[in-house]
Amino acid sequence: MSGDSLIRAVSTWSLHRTLGEFVSADSAVAGGPCLPSPATPPQHSLLELLPDIAAHGYLTLHMCHFHLESRDPAYLDTLRRAMALSGITLDMLLIDDGDLTAPDIDRQLAWYDNWLDVAEILGARRARICAGRSVPTQERLQSSGRYLAELATRHPGVRVVTENWLEMTPDADSVCAVLDAAAPEVGLLIDLGNWRGAGKYAELRKIAGRAESCHAKCSFEGNEPDEVDFRKTLTILKEAEFTGPLALIYDGPNPDEWAGLDREWQIVETVFAESALAMEPV
Repeated sequence: MSGDSLIRAVSTWSLHRTLGEFVSADSAVAGGPCLPSPATPPQHSLLELLPDIAAHGYLTLHMCHFHLESRDPAYLDTLRRAMALSGITLDMLLIDDGDLTAPDIDRQLAWYDNWLDVAEILGARRARICAGRSVPTQERLQSSGRYLAELATRHPGVRVVTENWLEMTPDADSVCAVLDAAAPEVGLLIDLGNWRGAGKYAELRKIAGRAESCHAKCSFEGNEPDEVDFRKTLTILKEAEFTGPLALIYDGPNPDEWAGLDREWQIVETVFAESALAMEPV
């Protein structure tokens, strides 16, 4: 696969500052915002930003659930139409709160059901749900997979995926245990930057072949990307013959998020172009 044939995507998290750090007031399971809200109203709404997202070459989008201003059907219809007008495909709604290992599981599942309804109304292909916020045990991993599968069965209009993210999935074995318990109803969003340490490359190799969408996250020291690390993780993805959307994640210190995303995409293109050239016969 060359850089030209990659499905270039972006997450709205990469534009959180451009969106004025907006967090919707009812985005947490317990009520209220799921993240700190800005002191002043944002200058740009998600609706207003969609043409800029398309103009920067991102026609596939991962959308954080807390960036939605409302769950009112009229607003959701307006947002869906605006994405279509800009030529943007919503690959994934990222549901960033909730806990499938919480004691009040019925409330958690009902909350997820509501957000999966939103994903379907928006025309999202996928919706990401975290496997849980507890230390993994075999019993918890199995139950998390079953709950994910139940949610997927109740919402056939959207593909439910989980991610190697937060407490329940600190390594490849835990990710695979959840997926095996949920299979085939639930897929995997692989994040290249969530795990840390020298062993993360081996762990990513174990799950890369199961991924159907990706968060390509590059670490930054000041304004400089950790290109060595990013190239290693991207190469793992390429070697696994990944063909899904590759959504850039930028959360470096430079407030110019568009510039950070451009730098990340340059590295992505270089890695995949080199891989394609290496496969060409001499």
